[in-house]
Amino acid sequence: MSRKLAVVTGGTRGIGRAIAEQFAKNEFDIVISARNETDLAATKHAIEAQYGVKCHVFQADLAIKVQSIAFAEFIKSLAQAIGMLTNNAGTFIPGNVYEEADGVLEQLIETNLYSAYHLTRGLIPTMIEQGSGHIFNMCSVASLKAYPNGGSYSISKFALLGFSKVLREEMKDYGVKVTSIMPGAVYTDSWAGSGIPEERFMTVADIGETIWSAYSLSKNAVIDDIVLRPQGGDI
Repeated sequence: MSRKLAVVTGGTRGIGRAIAEQFAKNEFDIVISARNETDLAATKHAIEAQYGVKCHVFQADLAIKVQSIAFAEFIKSLAQAIGMLTNNAGTFIPGNVYEEADGVLEQLIETNLYSAYHLTRGLIPTMIEQGSGHIFNMCSVASLKAYPNGGSYSISKFALLGFSKVLREEMKDYGVKVTSIMPGAVYTDSWAGSGIPEERFMTVADIGETIWSAYSLSKNAVIDDIVLRPQGGDI
């Protein structure tokens, strides 16, 4: 029997890479997307060499609708059950609504919300037909509480959480689980050089292991929302 697929957008670095590796460790074939072809090739080689599973890669900018749809078609062409989809692709631009550059809201909505919306819509019919599957939407503590300099980023993450909650209601009768993930500060490249001690942050492995734990529950249980914060509180 073929393995189930674990699909992770933005899967070559940071949180996305940790999630992909967590599922590869548990014998899922992996499907990842990213914009950088070199990063995709390197990640594919590393995962396949270390875990002995297949890692399919797809170069795309998922902020562009036609590329999100193309990625969904690529996943379906593999003709394997979709066990998990994590909508992790996203970007952060700091600023305040009243002074951020024109076009920032559109850019963040396209990357942080529309990418998840269009890819999920492309894969949902397959999951409904299977009667199974688990969708994780990578929201943020910024989805729960506005903060200074959050601007349109926080708006986009509030919207992603709304999308996730709507999807959860719609999928209840089809055996498809939906979980919203709201992490606080996780140590990734974007925090390097910040001057804040690394031990003050959560690790990317914390997120990967949390998602695996939520996925591993019986078919009768689903965690609607997961909020994770550094032990010392938000940064």
